[in-house]
Amino acid sequence: MFQSICVFCGSRPGTDPAYIEAARALGHLLAQQRITLIFGGGATGMMGALADAVLAAGGRAVGVIPESMNVPNVVHEGLNELIITPTMYSRKVRMFKLADAFITLPGGLGTLDELFEALTLSQLGYELKPIGLLNVAGYYDPLMELIEHAVQAGFIAPRYRDVFTVAATPSELLEALAAFQHPLAKTDTARSIP
Repeated sequence: MFQSICVFCGSRPGTDPAYIEAARALGHLLAQQRITLIFGGGATGMMGALADAVLAAGGRAVGVIPESMNVPNVVHEGLNELIITPTMYSRKVRMFKLADAFITLPGGLGTLDELFEALTLSQLGYELKPIGLLNVAGYYDPLMELIEHAVQAGFIAPRYRDVFTVAATPSELLEALAAFQHPLAKTDTARSIP
């Protein structure tokens, strides 16, 4: 099983209570399975709910935040560890290196940026770690349709559908990630992040 999982998610709660409920359920499950949470270090929205659930269940939460966001009411002040980076880019690199796998919860542009960075690195063979989407209340259905459209339009090779997995509940997603086999793992195209 994994020692750490990086979770990408929103700094807002969203409009459907199911989003926050899923963040809390995932946080509880990570703590229960003794998997360290690596996340963006925020105190609000999905990030705050996730970290609070991990900590309340006795788990370990590590935040990675750029110094420009290390301010009161933004940064989570109750974490086991807080890593401060100089830039947003270095934040992502640090989170990627700390994690054994990635999960994306509902979120906005920053969450999508982190997800697509992970997917791109995976497709290029720089990161062969499991990537999962927690598709809470069908939040990622339109994204899945867009990716399939890009495959059909010839912009994404069909084999890259398999660089990530999708599930509707935290427990289903953790099981799928544990069984994940990266399509590039048996080729000589695997690289490491510079």
